[in-house]
Amino acid sequence: MSNVESNIRPDYDQELQRIADYILEFEIESDEAFDTARHCLMDSLGCGLLALRFPECLKHLGPLVEGTWVPHGARVPGTAFRLDPVKAAWDIGACIRWLDYNDTWLAAEWGHPSDNLGAILAVADHLSQQRVVRGETALTIRDVLDAMIRAHEIQGVLALDNSFNRVGLDHVLLVKVASTAAIARLMGANREQLLSALSHAWVDGQSLRTYRHAPNAGSRKSWAAGDATSRAVRLVDIAMRGEMGIPGVLSAPQWGFIDVCFSHTNSDQALKPASQRRLSFQRDFGSYVMENVLFKLAFPAEFHAQTACEAAVTLYPEVKDRLDEIERIELTTHESAIRIISKQGDLANPADRDHCLQYMTAVPLAFGELQAEHYEDGFHRDHPVIDQLRDRMIVQEDPAYSRDYLDPSKRSIANAIQVFFTDGSATDKVAVEYPIGHRRRRDEGMPVLIDKFARHLATRFPPQRCEEIMKLCRDRQRLEATAVDRFMALWAI
Repeated sequence: MSNVESNIRPDYDQELQRIADYILEFEIESDEAFDTARHCLMDSLGCGLLALRFPECLKHLGPLVEGTWVPHGARVPGTAFRLDPVKAAWDIGACIRWLDYNDTWLAAEWGHPSDNLGAILAVADHLSQQRVVRGETALTIRDVLDAMIRAHEIQGVLALDNSFNRVGLDHVLLVKVASTAAIARLMGANREQLLSALSHAWVDGQSLRTYRHAPNAGSRKSWAAGDATSRAVRLVDIAMRGEMGIPGVLSAPQWGFIDVCFSHTNSDQALKPASQRRLSFQRDFGSYVMENVLFKLAFPAEFHAQTACEAAVTLYPEVKDRLDEIERIELTTHESAIRIISKQGDLANPADRDHCLQYMTAVPLAFGELQAEHYEDGFHRDHPVIDQLRDRMIVQEDPAYSRDYLDPSKRSIANAIQVFFTDGSATDKVAVEYPIGHRRRRDEGMPVLIDKFARHLATRFPPQRCEEIMKLCRDRQRLEATAVDRFMALWAI
C-alpha cells in the first residue's frame, strides 16, 4: 500500500501568523524601548564606522559592478557609496557586525539584533528618498526605531527557547526572519505579502555555524549577518511582486523546516512526537528584547567573554609584573561560553582569536586592555606572552553561572578569574556577573556608550560633522522627527 499525500493547501503556520499579527497590529508604546533603540542606533553606526579602518572589511563594500549608478540609492555610512537596497543592506550589515562590537542577545540561541539595521536603514533611506521625489512625507527616524524594536523582538523572542546552534544552524537565520518582517512593514506589505516573505525566509537554505567554530573559524562570521539582512530585502521585494508563499514551510512533514533542520538528535525537538514539533514561544511579542538588550561597551569581544575581560583588567595591576611567575589561571565560566569560545591550540586569524575565551582573557591580563587591533596577526605574532598565558589556563564550569545565564529574572553572563603563582601565592578570585552593557548596569553603561560613539565618529569625520551628528543623536525628540534621507546624508563622505 502507498500513502497518498493530501493536496489541500494549508493555512500559514501558526508561528508565521503570530509574527504577522505583531508586525501589523501591535503598537509599541514603551518609552524605554524607543530610548534604548536610539542608543542602539548610535552604537551600531559607530561600530560600522570603526570597521572601515580594516581593509578586510573594506574590500567587500561597494556595487557589484563598478560604476553602477542607482536612482535614490541607499547610503552606506562613512562611505560615498549609493547602492541598491539589497547590496546596501549587505554593506551596512557587514560593517556593523565586522568587529563583533555591536549589541548582543543571549538565551537558548545567541545573536546580535542590531544586525537587522542593515536592512532597515537601506530600505528606509531608499524609500524616504523616493517619497520626497514624489512629494510625499519622508520616513523618519521614529519609523527606523520602531522597525528596530520589532526586529529585535522577533529575533530575541525566537531565541529564548529555540536553540538553533544545537542542530548546527547559525543565528543569522533569525536575522533574515526578523529583517524580513520589519522591512515588510516599512515597505507597506499587506498580510499575504508579509506571510509569503516570511515563509521564503524560513524555506531558504540556512547558514551553518561551521565558520564560527574551531578549526574552521573565519571571517565569514563578520559578513554572515550582512548577507542575511540583504537576503531579507530581496525576499520582501519578491513577495511584494506577488510571489506565492509556502504556508506549511515550518510544519510540513518530512519537507518542512522543523523536520528537515530542527529535529536533529541533538535537539529537544527530536524527542517530541511529530505533531508537537513546533517553535517555542516563551513570551508574547512586545518590546522586551530592546529593553533588555546587551551592549558591548568595554571590549570588542564575543559577549560570553565580556565579564572575563573585565575581571582580567581588574587583576592586571596585580599580575602585570609577575607574568613569568604565573603557574596557572583558573577561569570559571558558564556552559555556553565553554561550548562556543573555549579553545586550545593555534589560532589562525582575527576571527579565530575573537572567538577564543582564553585569548580574550590573556590580552587584558598582560596589557590591561583589549582593542580591535589586538586580534590582528601582527599583534599576536609579536607578543608570545599571550599564548604562554593561554597554555596556563584551566577553564571550568560553575553550574550556578549556567543556571543564572538562562534564568529570565537574571540573565547573567558570569565569569571569574583567579591567578596562582609559582611561589604558592594567589590573587583573590575576581568574579563579574553582569557586564557593563547589561540592563542591570544601564545607568553606568550609557555614558560609556556615548563616549564609545564619540570615539568612533572621530575615526571617520571631521570635528564639525562629529559635533553635528552627536548633537542630533542626543536630542531624542529632534532625532525621531528627522527624515531618514536627511539623517543618512549626514553619514556620507
